[in-house]
Amino acid sequence: MSTTHTDVTNPDVQHTDSDGRARTWLKPEQVDRLRDVCLTDAVPTYLQDRNEAIIALLYDAGLRAGELCALDVGHLDVDAGTVYLPSRIQKGSPPPATLELATDTVRLLRRYLRDRWKDTDALFPTRSSDRLTTRSLQRLVGKLATEADVRPQVAGGGVGEPDDVTPHTLRHSVAYRIIQVDGGRLEDAQLRLRHANRQTTDQIYSHLVPR
Repeated sequence: MSTTHTDVTNPDVQHTDSDGRARTWLKPEQVDRLRDVCLTDAVPTYLQDRNEAIIALLYDAGLRAGELCALDVGHLDVDAGTVYLPSRIQKGSPPPATLELATDTVRLLRRYLRDRWKDTDALFPTRSSDRLTTRSLQRLVGKLATEADVRPQVAGGGVGEPDDVTPHTLRHSVAYRIIQVDGGRLEDAQLRLRHANRQTTDQIYSHLVPR
């Protein structure tokens, strides 16, 4: 077995357990609860559409935290229903990627852009900054998970605590959805998550394959 999970420079690997498996992930209904809480009094009104769009985009496209924070408005094509990822914002600077988005995600992004309270090049600004940081994104996801009382599934069985939910939990959740819900293969997860090495996908997600 490869020891890929010891590569601490790889953000996918940093969020695995000691056996190199995805540490935490959510079921689709738990992601729905995260989205629902975005539209409650727990979130300031002007941030509600932004926060729901963030959760939906993370869960649809399987973006890493740094990729989401680096997105500009110009990287979205809501008419085509795609998001463009330049090499410079992806881990390891692979070739640029254009990802197709679900209709529901496009609808949310279109609404968010139409009503956005702050005009910035960055897709997701904050109240005090023109661009969301990865640390702010981490706090945001953790707060939403706590408000929604979402307890993630944990490698090895059982569930974790709401504060175990991270942006990368949503990336892992994409693999869970593809494999367990949609009946897809590890190859499908590799394509969506853009792993350069199939071995990485196998090591992190093979335990999600039904036996």
